[in-house]
Amino acid sequence: MTKSQETTGTFRNGLPYNRLGDGPRVLVVFQGLAFENKPLTGLAARLMLSTYSFLRQMYTTYVVTRKPGLPDGYSMQNMADDYAVMISEEFGGPVDVIGTSTGGSIAQHFAADHAHLVRRLVLHASAYTLGETAKEVQMRVGHLADQRKWREASAVLLGFMMSPSRFGKLTAAIGSRLMSATAPDDPSDLIITVEAEDKHDFRDRLAEIRAPTLVVAGARDPFYTETLLRDTAAGIPNARLILYADKGHAPAGKQFERDVINFLQEDVPGTPDLREENWSTAP
Repeated sequence: MTKSQETTGTFRNGLPYNRLGDGPRVLVVFQGLAFENKPLTGLAARLMLSTYSFLRQMYTTYVVTRKPGLPDGYSMQNMADDYAVMISEEFGGPVDVIGTSTGGSIAQHFAADHAHLVRRLVLHASAYTLGETAKEVQMRVGHLADQRKWREASAVLLGFMMSPSRFGKLTAAIGSRLMSATAPDDPSDLIITVEAEDKHDFRDRLAEIRAPTLVVAGARDPFYTETLLRDTAAGIPNARLILYADKGHAPAGKQFERDVINFLQEDVPGTPDLREENWSTAP
């Protein structure tokens, strides 16, 4: 990918974005939890953009986070409304949407309340609510951030996310140093987002999501149990579920790429038929 295909900026209503690719269709990724609401930089940008770089020929993809300076008490629904304003102003809608983790929580409100703006929805490592242990971990991260203990906050978050293997522990240790080195002065956006997601429980509203939906995740995701993921897919009309038995949070890789492309492109006229006979949906 050339540098001209990778840009950052802020939309008119204040939502920061990273843009990649130059495909003919627009796709918006609702970004997961972030320490600061700004365009991704450095290692975080490379990791996130590499996850979705497979879309670059078919899509112009915008990885979008929440606006900075969130007011106290801002909810997942309020954040979804901000995405709706942005997509209406910038693209006119509808667009394809991928909601990743916390971004998936917001995307559920978005798809239910602003159905005219979403063509197809992918919930990537996201369910109708967080698991109870994950809620405790995220609230602890917010508490540490409130004390400006960024390295400890990073270590708690990454330690929970990574596998308990030696490699996972080493990755968490290195990652926490890198994350804390670029931590913001003001933790309020993180704290408000964590508090909003702690209250997020969309189970009773899942049936309001009418867009074709793919729930794709790892069966060993520490944030969302397999039961939560299955119940989320079961509650959304016409939703499909793909679980990777040996994967954790926010799985990526060739199989993930094929499954997402198959889902997004299956009803696009004039495109190659990329569908496979056998989905990797868990029984």
